[in-house]
Amino acid sequence: MKDFFKYLTPSEEDINWGLYLNVAGKSTAPSNKTYPSKEHPTGYYFDYRKGRTLPEFQINYITEGQGSYENKNEQKIIKTGSLIIVRNDQWHRYRPNIRSGWTENYIGFNGKLAAHFLEINKVLQGESVIFCGIHEELIDTYYKIFTLVQEEKPGFQQIASGLIIKMIGYIVAFQKQKLFTGKSIEKSIEHAKFHIRENVEKSIDIEKLANELNIGYSYFRKMFKTYTGLSPHQYCLDLKIMRAKELLLTSNQSIKEIAYQLGFESIHYFSRFFKQKTGLSPSELRKSL
Repeated sequence: MKDFFKYLTPSEEDINWGLYLNVAGKSTAPSNKTYPSKEHPTGYYFDYRKGRTLPEFQINYITEGQGSYENKNEQKIIKTGSLIIVRNDQWHRYRPNIRSGWTENYIGFNGKLAAHFLEINKVLQGESVIFCGIHEELIDTYYKIFTLVQEEKPGFQQIASGLIIKMIGYIVAFQKQKLFTGKSIEKSIEHAKFHIRENVEKSIDIEKLANELNIGYSYFRKMFKTYTGLSPHQYCLDLKIMRAKELLLTSNQSIKEIAYQLGFESIHYFSRFFKQKTGLSPSELRKSL
């Protein structure tokens, strides 16, 4: 895709949607050239010596070259495959290496959901530069946003907002995977997940399972939750609820039989937990048929 940039004027409807684009573009900064280009409007163009503060969030993906980034708290080296995350009202500055230049793909966006995904999210919280390498999924998402912006068909802001969330989802996933790629703990967690799923109708001793995998329980629990988003115990209970729903809808077993079959201590605990997770009691789910 050729270099371009486009600044947008979101409507009140776009703003009320919760996430909207302000700018999108792709730019190749050649070596030995002044950066940034003076073609950008006031508010976006900046003098590197002074830096800048933006009233929006930006994600800038460097797909070629290298450079540097700085905010009030840190300085970072930028290399090919780096993502620069700029937050609302955060002073910053960045530029390519004068010898290498760089190619950047960027989007600027705002809205109440932007803060939710980039400030509250524990994986990305405080992160300003993330190295994830070159990923086709990210490049494809940028290019889809660029096409929407260039065409500006009705509803393009709403579609673009979904792609921004998708992009952030990829970034979070890449960050989580870094903790496990090439490590034995990943295989152990996959084995544990399979064991729990295969024995969902039995009483599972998670600490014993960790010992059988030669992993300390505290470490196993922590890494399992990081990997799946759930503790081993919660993961097991969620699978039991899924199995309970299946039995309630497809079998003639009583609720009491299902509760005890899945290892719940009492029908009252089972019913209360089931409603907490699904919004319906077991009997209400069955009657809904």
